[in-house]
Amino acid sequence: MNAREGVGCAFISPAPQKMLQQFLQDFGYFALFLGTFFEGETILVLAGFLAFRGYMDINLVVLVAFCGSYAGDQLWYFMGRRHGRAILARKPRWQAMGDRALDHIRRHPDIWVLSFRFVYGLRTVMPVAIGLSGYPPRRYLLLNGIGAAVWALALGAAAYHFGAILEGLLGNVKKYELWVLGGLLVLGLLLWLRRRFRTLRAERKAAAADQAAEAEQAVAQQQKPREGRDGH
Repeated sequence: MNAREGVGCAFISPAPQKMLQQFLQDFGYFALFLGTFFEGETILVLAGFLAFRGYMDINLVVLVAFCGSYAGDQLWYFMGRRHGRAILARKPRWQAMGDRALDHIRRHPDIWVLSFRFVYGLRTVMPVAIGLSGYPPRRYLLLNGIGAAVWALALGAAAYHFGAILEGLLGNVKKYELWVLGGLLVLGLLLWLRRRFRTLRAERKAAAADQAAEAEQAVAQQQKPREGRDGH
């Protein structure tokens, strides 16, 4: 146990702290890999703060986040090359975002491959669109790795130093670490809910538009026989 963990024991009862340490030792890095494999800004921030508090190793946090992000985006890229249109068509919001992403990629392909992780909400759609655009696989393999490394290092380091800033502001962040962890989890949940609501709203709008189009088509089909009879 390092000095930071030892001081933390004075403010958190031993049982919860031991449970947290054991949980993170058993599942922390695996959970970080899974979170960053999909779209894990929040879980990387949480891991960075936990590393500041001594529960995780910041070097391993950055490495695991890099591996998860890199692997996930490579998978989405190759899926985009094979089934890009079908994937985007599953969700109306993805379809709209994919069309915008393709427009961005055609104008500045390398810049977007390097930087799309830093644009909230594009983490899943952009690799699919990049694959769909015909971006060269070897070039994506290289630039995607550079982008994943920069993202993991920048966000992990920022979260680590966020803990140091809190300590400077609050004087003794150990007293509040569970509140900070809870706040980060709540923030992640709120961001997920916001994205979920936007997706549901887009799906409802698309469904309403489809129903209106079907109704117009049905009316047009009913009018055709009537027009034919009138012509006779």
